[in-house]
Amino acid sequence: MASHSSSTPHVNRTSRTNTIVNALKERALAVLNDTSIDPQSRAIIRYAMEINDPWLAEWVRQADSDGTVDLSEIPLGDEADSTEDRIKVLIDKICRSGEEATAALAVLMATLENATHPNALASIAKRAAFTRCVELNVYGVVDAQIAALEGELFALDVLAR
Repeated sequence: MASHSSSTPHVNRTSRTNTIVNALKERALAVLNDTSIDPQSRAIIRYAMEINDPWLAEWVRQADSDGTVDLSEIPLGDEADSTEDRIKVLIDKICRSGEEATAALAVLMATLENATHPNALASIAKRAAFTRCVELNVYGVVDAQIAALEGELFALDVLAR
């Protein structure tokens, strides 16, 4: 009679996953302590570790081999020809959340940091983010506007009495 244990494969898989995650964290800590890697790349890896970013393994690999993290590898699609288009695509990815959101935020921050006119690009990013968030949450925005108008109308009505 054969014995059957359904828990063994799951335990082995969990153990293997933990081993991989721990090895990645050790490699990431080694990158953080390596002063030959540029500070911006170390900051990106530190933040990626804090939030368990799915791009962490790729960025640690890049830092190990090149001494820097190349954020341009994050797929933006063909629609990002200009810097403004690139920012709009990044904002869209950030607003949709998911695995690419944190990576897109890191790319946006680096784009603004390295820009010759960061204030102008930040203004574009704010406008694009507001527009995109309104598109995604149009009813919530409308409800908030109605509540604000209602509050003003009742305040005026009370003052008129």
